[in-house]
Amino acid sequence: MNARVGNVHGQSSCFLPLLQNDEEYIAPRIVQIVGSYPGVDTETYLSVTSEPSAELGQWSYDFSDPDGPQMGTVALPGMTSVFETQDPVAIIADHVSMGVLLPEELVDPVDLVVLCDRARKTFAERRFLVFELEESPGTLHIGAFAAKVDMPANVKIMGHVTFVQIPWLPSMLKKRSGFMEEDQLF
Repeated sequence: MNARVGNVHGQSSCFLPLLQNDEEYIAPRIVQIVGSYPGVDTETYLSVTSEPSAELGQWSYDFSDPDGPQMGTVALPGMTSVFETQDPVAIIADHVSMGVLLPEELVDPVDLVVLCDRARKTFAERRFLVFELEESPGTLHIGAFAAKVDMPANVKIMGHVTFVQIPWLPSMLKKRSGFMEEDQLF
């Protein structure tokens, strides 16, 4: 059988819709979700596996681990902060528990995707940390401290928050294009 049967790419102005990545292309990244915040426990946070970022210009695949815990996954945008996260997991947190201000019209909590890097376990000023307190072992907290002296002495740092994604909702303002006709602002 001819392998080219039905394949007329490049013939008579018939072309596949191709897109070739360039050498700086950062692919979206598939990350496992470990639960909802507040309420994520340390054991679950540490139990899932993560895959390294795809090489620049490439993409990667995700095949569930049949022997590992079955968690949901989320695809995050191909951007530097996501690419540089060494040991990623995602936590779903509502905007109220994270202290993120959204339009006042929103009466129900809005889910955010919080990307955490479990490889970063050292203190950093004014960076959001994922941590465990000695008085509540097994329960994760997310917070930031202006200086190390502001952090309780009994904190075990479990990672850093590297990215938070907020959904677009109808009560939010549309991004303006600069054209009055498009923005319907006239």
